[in-house]
Amino acid sequence: NDGSRDRSVQMLLDLHRADPRVKLVDFSRNFGHQIAITAGLDYAEGDAVVIIDADLQDPPEVIAEMLARWREGYEVVYAVRADRQGESFFKLWTANAFYRLLRSITDVNIPLDAGDFRLMDRQVVLTMRTLRENHRFMRGLSSWVGYKQIGVEYQRAERFAGETKYPLRKMVRLTIDAITSFSYVPLRMATWFGFSLAMISLVGVLITVGLRLSGNNAFYGQATTLVAVLFLGGIQLIFLGILGEYLGRIYDEVKQRPLYVVARAHGFEEKEGHG
Repeated sequence: NDGSRDRSVQMLLDLHRADPRVKLVDFSRNFGHQIAITAGLDYAEGDAVVIIDADLQDPPEVIAEMLARWREGYEVVYAVRADRQGESFFKLWTANAFYRLLRSITDVNIPLDAGDFRLMDRQVVLTMRTLRENHRFMRGLSSWVGYKQIGVEYQRAERFAGETKYPLRKMVRLTIDAITSFSYVPLRMATWFGFSLAMISLVGVLITVGLRLSGNNAFYGQATTLVAVLFLGGIQLIFLGILGEYLGRIYDEVKQRPLYVVARAHGFEEKEGHG
């Protein structure tokens, strides 16, 4: 339970009392979706562990096919969305662009159109537990650890009830976490832009000098200077913000705070209340 304010905790406790196989990890507050997945892996005890959202858009029936692939020797079986029903054109377009952008700027082979819905072998889970960075992109980490992986396709159904708790703001944050966790391209872009602007400036100087010598003052004036200064200032601020994102992540790692705090855990042997 990731800080839910509805009756989720009470309902899970009732299920736990009726069937001890149902277990509950209750966070002290909301720590985020990716951290909740991390806690689930930390507490999971099975030979194979399945990550699935509770809204049932990802059908549990696919788990049978995942288990079949696992028994064939695959250690990570990820679900690939062949169809996404009930989602807007904007959501589909941004998701498509997100996956392809990651593939193009990272060295990690992140499967296209695969979410967090997947099965992991016990050995993979133990490896994932050793990765403790604060800003997490779990499907990227799952690809990064390697092992023998395969995908299974499925039809993602429309949400049955309620509204998504993953608004655009959180989607943008997840995208930034994914890029900064697995790519230095945003930082390298500063160097590329610097060299490009330097070359353009050199060409501009040569053109301006040539026009000046020929008696043409077309490129002189306050407007031209102002536009150039604003353009360069904007580029500098953008890359300052990118640099700040990376520095902020370094600062978070240096603090060495636990990833989450558990208020109560029901059905597990005694564990520390943080991860």
